[in-house]
Amino acid sequence: MKRSRSKARRAQRERLEDTTVDAMEPAPAPAEQDDYEATDAAGWKTSTAGLAGVARLARVATWALIASGPLIGVMALLGSSAPAQSAPKSAPEVQSGASTGPAGFAQLFIGAYLEAGEGSEKNLAPYYAGSVALTHPAGTRSALRTQVMEAREVSSGYWSVTVAVNVAAKAKKGGYSDAGVQYFRVAVQSTGSGDTTGYTAVSLPAQVAAPTALKPGDLGYPTSRGGGTSDPASDTAASFLTAYVAGQGELDRYTSPGVRVSPVVPTPYASIKVTGIRDNSSDSASTKVPGDGEHRRLLVSVDAIDVDGNSFPLTYALGLTSRAGRWEVSSLDDAPATAATSKPSSAPKPPSAPPAPTTPSGSASPAGS
Repeated sequence: MKRSRSKARRAQRERLEDTTVDAMEPAPAPAEQDDYEATDAAGWKTSTAGLAGVARLARVATWALIASGPLIGVMALLGSSAPAQSAPKSAPEVQSGASTGPAGFAQLFIGAYLEAGEGSEKNLAPYYAGSVALTHPAGTRSALRTQVMEAREVSSGYWSVTVAVNVAAKAKKGGYSDAGVQYFRVAVQSTGSGDTTGYTAVSLPAQVAAPTALKPGDLGYPTSRGGGTSDPASDTAASFLTAYVAGQGELDRYTSPGVRVSPVVPTPYASIKVTGIRDNSSDSASTKVPGDGEHRRLLVSVDAIDVDGNSFPLTYALGLTSRAGRWEVSSLDDAPATAATSKPSSAPKPPSAPPAPTTPSGSASPAGS
Protein backbone atom coordinates (compact mmCIF):
# COMPACT_ATOMS: atom_id res chain seq x y z
CA MET A 1 0.00 0.00 0.00
CA LYS A 2 2.77 2.29 0.99
CA ARG A 3 4.69 1.30 -2.19
CA SER A 4 1.68 2.15 -4.33
CA ARG A 5 1.36 5.60 -2.80
CA SER A 6 5.09 6.28 -3.32
CA LYS A 7 4.84 5.39 -7.01
CA ALA A 8 1.83 7.63 -7.35
CA ARG A 9 3.71 10.57 -5.73
CA ARG A 10 6.76 10.04 -8.03
CA ALA A 11 4.55 9.98 -11.09
CA GLN A 12 2.80 13.18 -9.98
CA ARG A 13 6.16 14.93 -9.38
CA GLU A 14 7.41 13.95 -12.84
CA ARG A 15 4.22 15.36 -14.44
CA LEU A 16 4.62 18.63 -12.49
CA GLU A 17 8.29 18.96 -13.58
CA ASP A 18 7.35 18.34 -17.20
CA THR A 19 4.60 20.94 -16.94
CA THR A 20 7.01 23.48 -15.38
CA VAL A 21 9.66 22.89 -18.01
CA ASP A 22 7.08 23.29 -20.77
CA ALA A 23 5.81 26.48 -19.19
CA MET A 24 9.34 27.95 -18.92
CA GLU A 25 10.29 27.35 -22.59
CA PRO A 26 9.22 30.31 -24.85
CA ALA A 27 6.87 29.54 -27.69
CA PRO A 28 8.75 29.96 -31.00
CA ALA A 29 5.94 31.47 -33.07
CA PRO A 30 4.93 34.25 -30.71
CA ALA A 31 8.61 35.26 -30.24
CA GLU A 32 9.16 35.51 -34.01
CA GLN A 33 5.96 37.53 -34.37
CA ASP A 34 7.08 39.99 -31.66
CA ASP A 35 10.55 40.34 -33.22
CA TYR A 36 9.00 41.09 -36.66
CA GLU A 37 6.57 43.57 -35.17
CA ALA A 38 9.36 45.26 -33.22
CA THR A 39 11.59 45.37 -36.28
CA ASP A 40 8.74 46.66 -38.45
CA ALA A 41 7.78 49.29 -35.90
CA ALA A 42 11.39 50.43 -35.56
CA GLY A 43 11.77 50.57 -39.37
CA TRP A 44 8.67 52.74 -39.85
CA LYS A 45 9.80 55.05 -37.09
CA THR A 46 13.22 55.38 -38.78
CA SER A 47 11.60 56.05 -42.20
CA THR A 48 9.35 58.75 -40.79
CA ALA A 49 12.25 60.55 -39.16
CA GLY A 50 14.24 60.31 -42.36
CA LEU A 51 11.40 61.68 -44.45
CA ALA A 52 10.89 64.52 -41.98
CA GLY A 53 14.59 65.39 -42.20
CA VAL A 54 14.50 65.31 -45.98
CA ALA A 55 11.46 67.61 -45.99
CA ARG A 56 13.22 70.08 -43.68
CA LEU A 57 16.29 70.05 -45.89
CA ALA A 58 14.13 70.63 -48.96
CA ARG A 59 12.41 73.62 -47.33
CA VAL A 60 15.75 75.12 -46.29
CA ALA A 61 17.15 74.64 -49.77
CA THR A 62 14.08 76.24 -51.34
CA TRP A 63 14.26 79.34 -49.14
CA ALA A 64 17.99 79.61 -49.72
CA LEU A 65 17.39 79.51 -53.48
CA ILE A 66 14.70 82.21 -53.23
CA ALA A 67 16.89 84.42 -51.05
CA SER A 68 19.85 84.10 -53.39
CA GLY A 69 17.77 84.79 -56.54
CA PRO A 70 18.73 88.50 -56.85
CA LEU A 71 22.38 87.67 -56.23
CA ILE A 72 22.29 84.99 -58.92
CA GLY A 73 20.63 87.46 -61.32
CA VAL A 74 23.32 90.08 -60.65
CA MET A 75 26.05 87.49 -61.14
CA ALA A 76 24.43 86.41 -64.40
CA LEU A 77 24.19 90.02 -65.55
CA LEU A 78 27.82 90.67 -64.68
CA GLY A 79 28.79 87.48 -66.39
CA SER A 80 26.93 88.44 -69.57
CA SER A 81 28.55 91.89 -69.59
CA ALA A 82 32.05 90.61 -68.94
CA PRO A 83 33.11 90.75 -72.61
CA ALA A 84 32.01 94.41 -72.83
CA GLN A 85 34.10 95.22 -69.75
CA SER A 86 37.16 93.44 -71.05
CA ALA A 87 36.84 95.16 -74.43
CA PRO A 88 35.29 98.62 -73.79
CA LYS A 89 33.62 100.34 -76.69
CA SER A 90 35.17 103.47 -78.09
CA ALA A 91 33.67 106.78 -77.02
CA PRO A 92 31.03 108.30 -79.33
CA GLU A 93 32.50 110.50 -81.99
CA VAL A 94 32.15 114.22 -81.28
CA GLN A 95 30.99 116.24 -84.24
CA SER A 96 33.61 118.78 -85.20
CA GLY A 97 32.75 122.40 -84.57
CA ALA A 98 35.85 123.68 -86.39
CA SER A 99 33.91 126.48 -88.10
CA THR A 100 32.37 127.76 -84.85
CA GLY A 101 35.43 129.73 -83.78
CA PRO A 102 36.09 131.53 -87.10
CA ALA A 103 32.35 132.20 -87.53
CA GLY A 104 31.98 133.75 -84.07
CA PHE A 105 35.16 135.77 -84.53
CA ALA A 106 33.89 137.15 -87.85
CA GLN A 107 30.57 138.22 -86.28
CA LEU A 108 32.36 140.11 -83.51
CA PHE A 109 34.69 141.74 -86.01
CA ILE A 110 31.81 142.93 -88.20
CA GLY A 111 29.98 144.38 -85.18
CA ALA A 112 33.07 146.33 -84.11
CA TYR A 113 33.84 147.40 -87.69
CA LEU A 114 30.38 148.90 -88.30
CA GLU A 115 30.37 150.89 -85.05
CA ALA A 116 33.96 152.14 -85.33
CA GLY A 117 34.82 155.57 -86.70
CA GLU A 118 37.42 158.33 -86.60
CA GLY A 119 39.20 158.19 -83.27
CA SER A 120 37.98 154.69 -82.35
CA GLU A 121 40.14 152.65 -84.73
CA LYS A 122 41.77 151.02 -81.72
CA ASN A 123 38.55 149.04 -81.16
CA LEU A 124 39.45 146.98 -84.23
CA ALA A 125 42.86 145.97 -82.87
CA PRO A 126 41.63 142.73 -81.22
CA TYR A 127 40.45 141.53 -84.64
CA TYR A 128 42.78 143.13 -87.16
CA ALA A 129 46.36 144.24 -86.59
CA GLY A 130 46.73 146.26 -89.79
CA SER A 131 46.78 150.03 -90.00
CA VAL A 132 43.31 151.59 -90.20
CA ALA A 133 42.37 155.26 -90.71
CA LEU A 134 38.64 156.03 -90.61
CA THR A 135 37.16 159.42 -91.52
CA HIS A 136 33.48 159.02 -90.65
CA PRO A 137 32.17 159.67 -87.14
CA ALA A 138 32.00 156.71 -84.78
CA GLY A 139 28.48 155.33 -84.38
CA THR A 140 27.41 156.23 -87.91
CA ARG A 141 26.34 152.60 -88.34
CA SER A 142 25.43 149.89 -85.89
CA ALA A 143 24.80 146.14 -86.13
CA LEU A 144 21.39 145.22 -84.75
CA ARG A 145 21.74 141.50 -85.52
CA THR A 146 24.39 139.35 -87.14
CA GLN A 147 24.09 135.87 -88.61
CA VAL A 148 26.73 133.73 -90.29
CA MET A 149 25.52 132.61 -93.71
CA GLU A 150 28.58 130.61 -94.72
CA ALA A 151 31.88 129.57 -93.13
CA ARG A 152 34.14 127.79 -95.59
CA GLU A 153 37.70 126.64 -95.03
CA VAL A 154 39.54 127.57 -98.22
CA SER A 155 42.82 126.08 -97.00
CA SER A 156 44.14 124.63 -93.77
CA GLY A 157 43.45 127.14 -91.00
CA TYR A 158 42.18 129.79 -93.41
CA TRP A 159 38.47 130.61 -93.52
CA SER A 160 36.09 132.67 -95.62
CA VAL A 161 33.11 133.74 -93.50
CA THR A 162 30.04 135.52 -94.89
CA VAL A 163 27.99 137.43 -92.30
CA ALA A 164 24.50 138.88 -92.74
CA VAL A 165 23.91 142.04 -90.70
CA ASN A 166 20.76 143.94 -89.93
CA VAL A 167 22.26 147.45 -90.08
CA ALA A 168 20.94 150.56 -88.37
CA ALA A 169 22.14 153.88 -89.87
CA LYS A 170 22.33 157.14 -87.89
CA ALA A 171 20.28 159.94 -89.40
CA LYS A 172 21.52 163.55 -89.61
CA LYS A 173 18.61 164.73 -87.50
CA GLY A 174 19.28 162.14 -84.85
CA GLY A 175 18.04 158.68 -84.24
CA TYR A 176 18.58 155.57 -86.34
CA SER A 177 16.82 154.12 -89.34
CA ASP A 178 16.76 150.58 -90.56
CA ALA A 179 19.29 150.22 -93.37
CA GLY A 180 18.23 146.67 -94.16
CA VAL A 181 20.20 143.45 -94.22
CA GLN A 182 23.70 143.78 -95.62
CA TYR A 183 26.35 141.12 -96.23
CA PHE A 184 30.05 141.21 -95.40
CA ARG A 185 32.78 138.65 -96.02
CA VAL A 186 35.73 138.24 -93.67
CA ALA A 187 38.95 136.28 -94.28
CA VAL A 188 40.06 134.66 -90.99
CA GLN A 189 43.23 132.78 -90.11
CA SER A 190 43.40 130.47 -87.12
CA THR A 191 46.42 129.07 -85.29
CA GLY A 192 46.91 126.44 -82.62
CA SER A 193 44.24 124.11 -81.26
CA GLY A 194 42.08 123.67 -78.20
CA ASP A 195 42.75 126.26 -75.47
CA THR A 196 45.59 127.84 -77.46
CA THR A 197 43.58 128.59 -80.60
CA GLY A 198 43.86 132.16 -81.90
CA TYR A 199 42.15 134.06 -84.72
CA THR A 200 42.93 137.12 -86.79
CA ALA A 201 41.45 138.83 -89.81
CA VAL A 202 43.91 139.19 -92.69
CA SER A 203 42.16 142.30 -94.03
CA LEU A 204 39.24 144.60 -93.47
CA PRO A 205 35.81 143.17 -94.39
CA ALA A 206 34.46 143.12 -97.96
CA GLN A 207 30.82 144.06 -98.49
CA VAL A 208 29.27 141.54 -100.89
CA ALA A 209 25.99 140.88 -102.66
CA ALA A 210 23.22 138.91 -101.02
CA PRO A 211 23.02 135.22 -101.85
CA THR A 212 20.90 134.43 -104.89
CA ALA A 213 17.22 134.16 -104.04
CA LEU A 214 15.47 130.97 -105.13
CA LYS A 215 12.01 130.20 -106.33
CA PRO A 216 10.98 127.02 -104.53
CA GLY A 217 9.89 123.92 -106.36
CA ASP A 218 6.35 122.58 -106.26
CA LEU A 219 5.08 120.98 -103.07
CA GLY A 220 3.47 117.56 -102.86
CA TYR A 221 -0.09 118.80 -102.19
CA PRO A 222 -1.77 119.10 -105.61
CA THR A 223 -5.39 119.22 -104.44
CA SER A 224 -6.94 122.33 -102.90
CA ARG A 225 -9.64 121.96 -100.25
CA GLY A 226 -10.17 125.70 -99.82
CA GLY A 227 -10.51 127.34 -96.46
CA GLY A 228 -13.50 125.39 -95.14
CA THR A 229 -13.63 122.48 -92.74
CA SER A 230 -16.58 120.54 -94.16
CA ASP A 231 -14.24 117.81 -95.32
CA PRO A 232 -13.64 115.31 -92.44
CA ALA A 233 -9.86 115.46 -92.93
CA SER A 234 -9.90 119.27 -92.87
CA ASP A 235 -12.07 119.27 -89.76
CA THR A 236 -9.65 116.94 -87.95
CA ALA A 237 -6.69 119.14 -88.94
CA ALA A 238 -8.41 122.34 -87.76
CA SER A 239 -9.44 120.79 -84.43
CA PHE A 240 -5.96 119.39 -83.87
CA LEU A 241 -4.25 122.73 -84.52
CA THR A 242 -6.75 124.56 -82.31
CA ALA A 243 -5.74 122.25 -79.45
CA TYR A 244 -2.06 122.46 -80.39
CA VAL A 245 -1.49 126.23 -80.47
CA ALA A 246 -4.65 127.66 -78.85
CA GLY A 247 -5.05 125.17 -75.98
CA GLN A 248 -8.67 124.33 -76.79
CA GLY A 249 -9.36 120.61 -76.38
CA GLU A 250 -7.20 117.54 -75.87
CA LEU A 251 -4.71 116.54 -78.55
CA ASP A 252 -5.22 112.81 -77.86
CA ARG A 253 -8.76 113.14 -79.13
CA TYR A 254 -7.49 113.87 -82.65
CA THR A 255 -4.35 111.70 -82.88
CA SER A 256 -3.86 108.07 -83.87
CA PRO A 257 -3.27 105.50 -81.09
CA GLY A 258 0.33 105.63 -79.91
CA VAL A 259 1.00 109.09 -81.36
CA ARG A 260 2.14 111.57 -78.70
CA VAL A 261 2.23 115.30 -79.46
CA SER A 262 2.78 117.94 -76.77
CA PRO A 263 0.91 121.25 -77.08
CA VAL A 264 2.70 124.58 -77.39
CA VAL A 265 3.24 125.90 -73.85
CA PRO A 266 2.61 128.62 -72.81
CA THR A 267 -0.36 128.84 -75.14
CA PRO A 268 0.50 131.64 -77.60
CA TYR A 269 -2.89 132.13 -79.27
CA ALA A 270 -6.52 132.33 -78.32
CA SER A 271 -7.90 130.83 -81.55
CA ILE A 272 -7.07 129.94 -85.13
CA LYS A 273 -8.81 130.42 -88.45
CA VAL A 274 -8.14 128.05 -91.34
CA THR A 275 -7.34 130.01 -94.50
CA GLY A 276 -6.40 127.18 -96.85
CA ILE A 277 -5.88 123.43 -97.00
CA ARG A 278 -4.16 121.39 -99.69
CA ASP A 279 -3.69 117.62 -99.73
CA ASN A 280 -2.27 114.82 -101.89
CA SER A 281 -5.61 113.27 -102.78
CA SER A 282 -6.77 113.13 -106.39
CA ASP A 283 -10.37 114.23 -105.89
CA SER A 284 -11.20 117.56 -104.25
CA ALA A 285 -14.92 116.79 -104.24
CA SER A 286 -14.71 113.54 -102.31
CA THR A 287 -15.32 113.79 -98.56
CA LYS A 288 -15.80 110.10 -97.82
CA VAL A 289 -13.51 108.58 -95.21
CA PRO A 290 -11.84 105.46 -96.69
CA GLY A 291 -11.26 102.17 -94.92
CA ASP A 292 -8.81 101.79 -92.07
CA GLY A 293 -5.13 102.42 -92.74
CA GLU A 294 -5.34 104.93 -95.59
CA HIS A 295 -2.89 107.85 -95.41
CA ARG A 296 -3.19 111.46 -96.53
CA ARG A 297 -0.84 114.46 -96.37
CA LEU A 298 -2.23 117.92 -95.61
CA LEU A 299 -0.70 121.39 -95.82
CA VAL A 300 -2.77 123.65 -93.57
CA SER A 301 -2.54 127.46 -93.60
CA VAL A 302 -4.05 129.27 -90.64
CA ASP A 303 -4.32 132.71 -89.11
CA ALA A 304 -3.41 132.40 -85.43
CA ILE A 305 -5.09 135.09 -83.33
CA ASP A 306 -3.72 136.20 -79.95
CA VAL A 307 -5.66 137.60 -76.98
CA ASP A 308 -5.26 141.13 -78.33
CA GLY A 309 -6.79 140.22 -81.67
CA ASN A 310 -3.52 140.29 -83.61
CA SER A 311 -3.41 137.75 -86.44
CA PHE A 312 -0.29 135.82 -87.49
CA PRO A 313 -0.18 133.50 -90.54
CA LEU A 314 1.24 130.00 -89.97
CA THR A 315 1.53 126.84 -92.07
CA TYR A 316 1.59 123.23 -90.84
CA ALA A 317 2.30 119.96 -92.63
CA LEU A 318 0.29 117.06 -91.20
CA GLY A 319 -0.04 113.36 -91.88
CA LEU A 320 -3.48 111.78 -91.38
CA THR A 321 -4.53 108.12 -91.17
CA SER A 322 -8.06 106.75 -91.42
CA ARG A 323 -9.46 104.56 -88.63
CA ALA A 324 -12.96 103.56 -87.57
CA GLY A 325 -14.65 105.90 -90.03
CA ARG A 326 -12.69 109.05 -89.19
CA TRP A 327 -9.38 110.76 -89.89
CA GLU A 328 -6.72 110.97 -87.16
CA VAL A 329 -3.47 112.93 -87.08
CA SER A 330 -0.61 110.43 -87.27
CA SER A 331 2.28 112.89 -87.71
CA LEU A 332 3.22 116.55 -87.32
CA ASP A 333 5.75 116.70 -90.13
CA ASP A 334 9.09 118.50 -89.86
CA ALA A 335 8.71 120.06 -93.31
CA PRO A 336 6.16 120.10 -96.13
CA ALA A 337 6.53 117.34 -98.71
CA THR A 338 7.98 118.39 -102.04
CA ALA A 339 6.95 117.08 -105.44
CA ALA A 340 9.29 114.32 -106.54
CA THR A 341 10.18 115.90 -109.89
CA SER A 342 10.21 119.55 -108.79
CA LYS A 343 13.45 121.45 -108.12
CA PRO A 344 14.24 125.05 -107.17
CA SER A 345 14.32 127.42 -110.10
CA SER A 346 18.02 128.19 -109.70
CA ALA A 347 20.96 127.12 -107.57
CA PRO A 348 22.58 129.56 -105.13
CA LYS A 349 25.91 131.02 -106.11
CA PRO A 350 28.22 131.11 -103.06
CA PRO A 351 30.43 134.18 -102.75
CA SER A 352 33.89 133.64 -104.18
CA ALA A 353 36.59 133.05 -101.58
CA PRO A 354 39.60 135.33 -101.25
CA PRO A 355 42.87 133.86 -102.57
CA ALA A 356 44.90 132.07 -99.96
CA PRO A 357 48.11 133.93 -99.07
CA THR A 358 51.38 132.22 -99.80
CA THR A 359 52.64 133.09 -96.30
CA PRO A 360 50.66 133.88 -93.14
CA SER A 361 50.08 137.60 -92.91
CA GLY A 362 47.63 137.98 -90.07
CA SER A 363 49.36 141.11 -88.78
CA ALA A 364 50.27 142.61 -92.13
CA SER A 365 48.61 145.77 -93.37
CA PRO A 366 46.41 145.47 -96.48
CA ALA A 367 47.83 146.71 -99.74
CA GLY A 368 47.72 150.47 -100.09
CA SER A 369 47.21 151.15 -96.37
